[in-house]
Amino acid sequence: MAFDLSPQQQEIRDAILRLSADFGDEYWLKKDREGGYPEEYYRAMADAGWLGIAMPEAYGGAGLGIAEAAVMMQAVAESGAAFSGASALHMNIFGLNPVVVFGTEEQKQRFLVPLIQGREKACFAVTEPNTGLDTTKLKVRAVRDGKGYKIHGQKIWISTAQVADRVLLLARTTPLEEVKKPTQGLSLFYTKLDMRYAEAREIDKMGRKCVDTNQLFFDGMPVPEEDRIGEEGRGFEYILHGMNPERILIAAEAVGTGRAALTRATRYAKERVVFGRPIGQNQGIQHPLAKAWIALEAANLLVLKAAAMYDAGQPCGVEANAAKYYAAEAGFEACETAVLAHGGMGYAKEFHVERFMREIMIARIAPVSRELALCHVAEKALGLPKSY
Repeated sequence: MAFDLSPQQQEIRDAILRLSADFGDEYWLKKDREGGYPEEYYRAMADAGWLGIAMPEAYGGAGLGIAEAAVMMQAVAESGAAFSGASALHMNIFGLNPVVVFGTEEQKQRFLVPLIQGREKACFAVTEPNTGLDTTKLKVRAVRDGKGYKIHGQKIWISTAQVADRVLLLARTTPLEEVKKPTQGLSLFYTKLDMRYAEAREIDKMGRKCVDTNQLFFDGMPVPEEDRIGEEGRGFEYILHGMNPERILIAAEAVGTGRAALTRATRYAKERVVFGRPIGQNQGIQHPLAKAWIALEAANLLVLKAAAMYDAGQPCGVEANAAKYYAAEAGFEACETAVLAHGGMGYAKEFHVERFMREIMIARIAPVSRELALCHVAEKALGLPKSY
C-alpha cells in the first residue's frame, strides 16, 4: 500500500506548479477585481497539452486517469489560482466523459479533438431553477423536429456559457408522465451553443468573478440528431458517468485551495512580529494551522482513494461523495484559519486569503450539497433507509 504520489504523478504536479508560477497572485487578484475569462492561463494549459490529461490518446489526450487529473487540478488550485483557475479548466477535464464512453467514433473525433487542443470550450447544462438536484424532474424539453430537435426551457448555474462554443445538455425528450421510471425519457446532447436561439445572463456572485456563471434560456435552439449522445431517453444513465469524476476533481481542488491558504498563513505567521516574537510562535496560531494541515492531508487521502477506485473500474460513489464532503470542509477550515491568522489583514485583498475564503464556498455547495453527500454515505455505506 503506497501513500505517496507515483513518479509520474509527481512530475505532473511539479510541471503544473511551474507553469502556474507565471500566473501569480497579482494576476488572479486582477481577475478577481475586473473579471474577464482567464484566457491567458487557459491557453497556456492548452498549449502545454494539459486539457486532455484524462482523454484517450487516440484523440490527442494523454490517456491518463482521474487520479492524475486530480493531481493536476489540485496543483492548479494550490498554485494560488484556486477555483478561479480550476473552474476555467474543470469542464474540459471531466465533462466529456459520457462522450468518451458512449459516443460514436465520429462524435469522438468531432468533439474531443478540438476540446483537447483548446480550439473549443464547453459548458455543462443540467441544473434548472425549479428542480435543483432532483434531476429526474428536469423541465427543459428537446422536441423532435424533422431530423433533429429543438430545445426549449431554462438552465441555471451554468459556468463558462459566456465563452463556450458547445454545451453538454440534458433535456427531456419524453414527458415525465409518459415514462415508466422518472430516470427514463431524458436525453444527452453535445452541441453548438447557438446564441441566436439561446441567451446567457451572467449571475453576479460571491467569488470567482473571472469564470462566468449564468442563467441560460433556450428558445427553440436547433440540435441535429448526430449531436445526441447514445440512445434517446437514456441520458440520465449516461450523465452518471461524469458525476463521480466531477466530485473527485472538486475535492482535489478544495484541498489545493486549502493548501494555498495555509501556505500564505504559515508564511505570515513566521513574518508577523507582535510583542517581540513572531505570532507563529504562539500556540493560539500554531494549533489551528496544524489542525488545518492534518485535515487537508486526510482529505487528500480520500481524494486519492476515490480516484484510484474510479480508475480501477470499481464502484466509488461512496468514496467520491465522502471525498467531496470532507475536502470541502477541510478546505473551508484551512481558508477560515488563514484569514483569522492574518488578523485584520486577512480581510484585505492584497493578502489573497479572503479570495480563497470566498472561492472555497463553491466546493461546499457544488456539484452536490453537503447534505446529499451525507445522505449518500448514510444510505450506501451504512445501510440506512433513504431519507428523500
